[in-house]
Amino acid sequence: MQVDELLKPFPIKEFHPFPRALMGPGAHEMIGPEALKLGFRKTLVMTSGLRGTDIVHKIVESMKYHGLEVVVYDKVESNPKDYNVMDSVAMYTENQCDSFVSIGGGSSHDACKGARVSVAHDGRNVNEFEGFNMSENPKNPPHIAVSTTAGTGSETSWAYVITDTTTDPDNPHKYVAFDDASVTTLAIDDPVLYYDCPVDYTAQCGFDVLAHASEPYVSRLNFEPSLGNAIRAIKLTSENLREAVWNGQDLKGREGMMYAQYIAAQAFNSGGLGIIHSISHAVSAFYDTHHGLNNAIALPRVWAFNMPARYKAFAEIAVAMGVDVGGMTTVQAADAALAASIRLLRDVGITERFVDVTKDTYSKNRLGEGPTKFYEDQKVITGDDADVDRITHHVLGDACTPGNAKECTFETVRPVVDHCMNGDLDDLLT
Repeated sequence: MQVDELLKPFPIKEFHPFPRALMGPGAHEMIGPEALKLGFRKTLVMTSGLRGTDIVHKIVESMKYHGLEVVVYDKVESNPKDYNVMDSVAMYTENQCDSFVSIGGGSSHDACKGARVSVAHDGRNVNEFEGFNMSENPKNPPHIAVSTTAGTGSETSWAYVITDTTTDPDNPHKYVAFDDASVTTLAIDDPVLYYDCPVDYTAQCGFDVLAHASEPYVSRLNFEPSLGNAIRAIKLTSENLREAVWNGQDLKGREGMMYAQYIAAQAFNSGGLGIIHSISHAVSAFYDTHHGLNNAIALPRVWAFNMPARYKAFAEIAVAMGVDVGGMTTVQAADAALAASIRLLRDVGITERFVDVTKDTYSKNRLGEGPTKFYEDQKVITGDDADVDRITHHVLGDACTPGNAKECTFETVRPVVDHCMNGDLDDLLT
């Protein structure tokens, strides 16, 4: 059954569960006692390594202090790959672990969620579980997710995103698996852990939050329980992202973004996403660029695309972003929301077109790095017709696309993708 057949016309809407969470300064220090309460004995820690910080070392040593055995897999990549998941599954099995801890952003959490599902199915390849609730065993190993970025919200959602590099090595496919069995056992969000997050990475993660909040707010699902969290997360992002980016050691901005990312994820958890995410997944699949950066570049273009279907909702977004809409028509207020998003993108210093993303554009850029031959060859984003076509086709097959506010076809979406690649944002404001 196709994704759109599963979702449209949304006559019955499902509310998906959230895990228990500990939130606030110092929350990460509770991981040892909480792990013991959950019955952890020998734990696989999954992380990218967070090199340049001592976060992983401190948490691992704290766990050991409380009597836990710890094995560390620190090779999770940005846009986690299927081989990251399966290598960690092998390590988990070989060491006879009984539990997981993920430390990092969405990549670490998503890879860990995929690994848990694989472990629960005797090590079957994670790519077999693409789709909606494809796992057959509802019970998998317990998992504590410790976030070090304010962006993805993976620690509280039922989604995880994996890049399939093996089914067709010459055409990688980044997919979303939605699975209630993948929800973490405990989420830990501590804004103090965000202090080491680089300026550019903080900005990109913040636009991931804005995408997570705005897409369910205008989604065709129109899921009432999600709308309050969505609009509140937009407000919190508008109020706190600049401060978090440019004054990252200040608790107020970091804590504001912590709450924004958490409730934004809870909004999309049942309220759906759209083609901001679909475009981001496609560009990541082919170029291994950062998800938050991709969302930032796509967001204004997709807002402009969707606006005719949701003028009133975008006018409300303008208010949440601090725009004085007094005297404006609904359409004018919606246009003001678009202008506010572009102002925010520029204020936090994010690149505006995909073709302008180079190896030196941002600190965690993996463009042309590999490790597969395919990714070694992707040294520049071309943005030519063939590139736009392949990204558009990927978008139309993405699980987030059916929830988009406006109906999507190749003919309507291709110009949006082309503008993301090559267009000038000022064109959207005229």
